[in-house]
Formats: sequence, structure tokens, C-alpha cells
Amino acid sequence: MAHHKSAKKRILQTAVRTERNRYYRTRIKNITKAVQEAVDAADKTAAAEAFKTANKNIHSLVSKGFIKKSTAARKVSRLHKMVNKIGA
Repeated sequence: MAHHKSAKKRILQTAVRTERNRYYRTRIKNITKAVQEAVDAADKTAAAEAFKTANKNIHSLVSKGFIKKSTAARKVSRLHKMVNKIGA
């Protein structure tokens, strides 16, 4: 256990940051799953709506500094491919 005030503060900050990161990671997974479920159901409108939400949320995480711009672009691109395959 930490004895210095600064070390105790670091422990608290790490705990808060870990919770926040866990929330964002789960959020990305749930957003992706929503698009995947709409695609599996072959519902073009629901998939398009879910993709629109996913795109907005994933790019907002870039502005928060949680994920890199290229990672977000890759995730959105893969989701977009899935949505586009419904009509084909």
C-alpha cells in the first residue's frame, strides 16, 4: 500500500481512468454488436441507422483521445462494408 500522498492520489486516478476505459471499450463493443445484429437480420434501414449512430460515437471517442483516428476509421470502414453487403 502507498504511504505518500502523491502515491495514494495516483492509485485513485488509475482506478478512475480504468473504469472510464472499461466503459468506453464496452461501449464500442455494444455499438458494433448493434450494427452486426441489424445486418444479420437483413434489415437495411435498422442497419443504416445503427451505423450512423456507431460512426458518430466512434469518432467522438477519437476526439476524447480514447482511440486513434486510424483505429476509428478502420472500425467504421468494416461496419460500413457489412451494411453495404445487405443490398448486394
